Formats: sequence, C-alpha cells, structure tokens
Amino acid sequence: MSVWLPSAPCTPRACMEAAGTSAPAVVRGALRITAVVALILTGIVLSPFGPRLPAAAVRRWCRWIVRAAGVRVRITGGAAPSGGLLLVANHISWLDIPLLAAVRPARMLAKREIRQWPVAGALAARGAVFIDRDRLRTLPATVARLAEVLRAGAAVGVFPEGSTWCGRAQGRFRRAAFQAALDANVPVQPVGIRYRLTDGTPTTRPAFVGDDSLLASVWRVVTARGLIAEVDILPLIPPGTHPDRRTLAQAAEPVRGAGNCANNHTRPAPAIGQKAPSS
Repeated sequence: MSVWLPSAPCTPRACMEAAGTSAPAVVRGALRITAVVALILTGIVLSPFGPRLPAAAVRRWCRWIVRAAGVRVRITGGAAPSGGLLLVANHISWLDIPLLAAVRPARMLAKREIRQWPVAGALAARGAVFIDRDRLRTLPATVARLAEVLRAGAAVGVFPEGSTWCGRAQGRFRRAAFQAALDANVPVQPVGIRYRLTDGTPTTRPAFVGDDSLLASVWRVVTARGLIAEVDILPLIPPGTHPDRRTLAQAAEPVRGAGNCANNHTRPAPAIGQKAPSS
C-alpha cells in the first residue's frame, strides 16, 4: 500500500455499532440481502441499455437498493443540473454509491478493488472509471480520463476524501478530481450524506471503515431497524468561480462536524435487542 494514500482513524472496533444477532434480526437481514442482490442483478442485466434508460428510472432504482437494505432515504435541496457535472460527497458507507447516483446517475470514480466485490463488482465494471491507488504515477491519466467524460456531457461521481469515515467526523477533500472539473470547465455539485436513526440520533452502523469486511458492513445494515440516510444537495459551484483545485475542493466540502474519531475508542454500542456487557 502506498504511503500517499489518505486514511481515516476510524476502525470497526472503535467506531462501529454491533450487528443484530437475534432471530428476528437474522431473518430480517436474510430477506433484505436477497432483495438487494435481486435489484443489483436486475441492474447488471439492464446495464447494456444504460444510456437509453430514463435518468428518473435509474434514480428510482438506486433508491430502491438502499430501501431494500432497510434504510429510508431523505433527499433535500435542489435538483442536480444536466450536462457535464462533477458530483462530490463525503464518504461513509457502500450505501453512498447508490445514494449519490440517486441524486443524478453518474459514472463513479472507484478503486480497482471494487471489481472484486461479489455481485456489485460486475455492475461497477460496466461503467465506473477505476483508479489504481497504489500507483501514484497513474493519477494524471485518470484525471485526464475524468475530464474527457465530463466534456462529453456526463456526470462523474467522486468521494474526494479518498477513504471512508464513520460519520462522527470527516476528512479533507483531496484535490485531484477537482482538476478534472477545471479542465472540462463544468460545475461541481457538492452533496452531504449522513446516517441517523428514526429518533434523529446519528449512527455509525452503516459505515464501512478500516479493516472491516464488506459482508460485515452489509450485515450491520440489513439487520438494523430505523436507519435513515439523509442526502443534502448543496448549492452548485459554477465553473470559473474558483481559480485552482485547492480552493475548489475547500468550497465543495460539506459542513464539518465536531466529532473526533481518533479519540473515540469506546466499546461498540449493543445490538438492537441486546444488553450492553457489564464493565
């Protein structure tokens, strides 16, 4: 792994709330995983027709994936514009990918490892722009490829933190992808993503961080009850309003929270229906 790669202090042990293990939670999780897989397989079958599918249908399909996992979706703010557009968001969970596409269908910038994900990797391979994060010298070519896609009038989705955070805090936006927006002279659409429970309490349960496995992260989500994904479409940043990628990246960052994951090495919260262990 290259030393230049961004990383978050979040770890499953320090930040994650435990998955449900009761019988109802297991049944609930199995049913939800089945529904999510069915929707993704449908997307793989229909992916060759992607350019001809209405954008509204793709957005609904993305919302259905999140909803099938048991997570309610609340999207606020104005609609994202058409034409070349760089969509950027903070990164917490694998759920962020369909949530960002629910704002506007886009070609995602993704790490090459996603190709190996079960089921979802096959879908990502049909349209994502992959980056080899272990090879810094390939970055200029990747930025040039993003600019090419943007000039062609497509949207590109990027998580500029370069790493997932648990949601209690977030990282700084890295600058490279913003150079593509400058080169293509297209607007940037910032998006803020948060996860809460029905009572409004922030939750880390959907997070996918550190050495967490995809299966463990998925299981925490599908066995949970009352998860809500809040997606805030922030004011558009028109082209030509920022002179360089540094100031553009800073302007696109969602409002930063006051949390501090690095000092949050606490015992994970008990699973729903379970008692916390005694000290």
